[in-house]
Amino acid sequence: MAQASFAFDDAGVAASPVTSSTPQQGPGRHGRHPLAAAAWASADDSEPDEAWQIGWEHARHGLVPPPAHLLPGHPVRQGWDAGRLCFRQRTRTANHAVHAWLSLRLSTWQQGRAFEPVQVTPHYLSQLMQGRCPVLRQAVNDGTPTAAVGVVDAVNSSAGVAAGNLAMLSTAAWAARANRRWDEARLMAVVAEAHPDGEAEGLTSPQWARLAALLSYVTPLPHAVAAGIPMRVLPTNRLRLLNPIQGLQALITLQLTHADWSERAAQLATLLPETQTELRSDFHLFFHSLLPRAWDGGRPADARALRERLEDAWAQPQVIRRWQRFASRLNAEQAEQLVTRAVKLGLAGKESMVQLHGAAQATEGWALETGGYGRGSVTRT
Repeated sequence: MAQASFAFDDAGVAASPVTSSTPQQGPGRHGRHPLAAAAWASADDSEPDEAWQIGWEHARHGLVPPPAHLLPGHPVRQGWDAGRLCFRQRTRTANHAVHAWLSLRLSTWQQGRAFEPVQVTPHYLSQLMQGRCPVLRQAVNDGTPTAAVGVVDAVNSSAGVAAGNLAMLSTAAWAARANRRWDEARLMAVVAEAHPDGEAEGLTSPQWARLAALLSYVTPLPHAVAAGIPMRVLPTNRLRLLNPIQGLQALITLQLTHADWSERAAQLATLLPETQTELRSDFHLFFHSLLPRAWDGGRPADARALRERLEDAWAQPQVIRRWQRFASRLNAEQAEQLVTRAVKLGLAGKESMVQLHGAAQATEGWALETGGYGRGSVTRT
C-alpha cells in the first residue's frame, strides 16, 4: 500500500551527496577514511559507531563538540580527534542546517533513539526549515524579538529520527507534545476548550487540534479511524502520510490553493467510479462545503493565509460531517488508487512535488518495531 508525502518547496527529493553523513574520502573500516579506521581500531568496539561518526562530522565541518563529550576516551572525542587528523584545514562550511543536523544526531544518540543517516542529511533538514511553526502559527528562528525557537525532530515519538517523520516545530509545541500519541493530543484539545482560559498545558484548543492531526499523519491507523480525523493542519514539507485516506484528504484540500480549482475538482470527480453516483454526489457536497469556508471574505492573496484558511475550514462541523460521509464509502485501497491516479494526472502539482512510497519504504529507518529506539539502546551522556 502506498503512502504519500508532499514537497511544498519543489526542491527535488534526493539528499545532497556533499552533505551525506558517510565520509567520502575513501574506503576503510565501516566505510571510513583509512586514517579514521586506524584510529577506530584502538577504540572500544562495544561503543556505538554513531557516537564516533558524530565526532568525525564535527571535525569535518571545523566544529567542536559540546564540552561534556570531549572527555578522554569518550567515543565522540575519539571520532573528533580522528577527524581533525584527517581534515586539518580542509574542513567544510557549517551552515545552520549542519548545526541543526549535528545537534539532532547528538541528542538522538544520547537518548538511545534510532537515527537513519542515509536520508537525514543537512540538505534534507534544510528543506524542513520553513520558518513557521504549523502548530502555534508563529514565526521561528527569523531573528525577530517575537520569534520562537524552532527545532527539527521526530513527529511520532514512537518512531525513529528518519525521513518522513521529521518536522520543524517551536520548542513550546515539542514540549506540549512530549510523548503523547495523536489521540491524547486530540483529548487535550477538548480539555483546553472546556478550560476557562481556553488553554491546557500551554496550548489552545485549536493548537492541540493541529498537533493531533500532525501526529496522526505519521501514525499507522485503521482506515475508519484515519478517515474520521479532520485535517486541522496541512501536512508539513516532506512528512509522510501513512494512512492513504489522509493522503487523499490532503490532495483534495490542496486543490483549492490553485487558481484552476474548479477544473481540478471536476477532474477528481471523473476518477470516481461512474456507477457509484452517491460517491460522486458526496464528493461534490464535501468539496463545495469546504470552498465557501476557505474563501470566506474573499480568496486570500497570501499563500500562507490561504493554507491557514483551509485548515480552519476543517473545524466546521458540516465540512467534517460531509468528509466523513464521503470517506466512509472508500476503503484504504480505493483511496490509494485515487491518489495514484490523481498524481498521474498532475493534480498534485509537478511530479517532483509528491512522492508515493510503498509500505516498507515509507517507514524505512523508523524503527517502529522497537518504539523508535535503537536495538539494545541505552541513555548516554
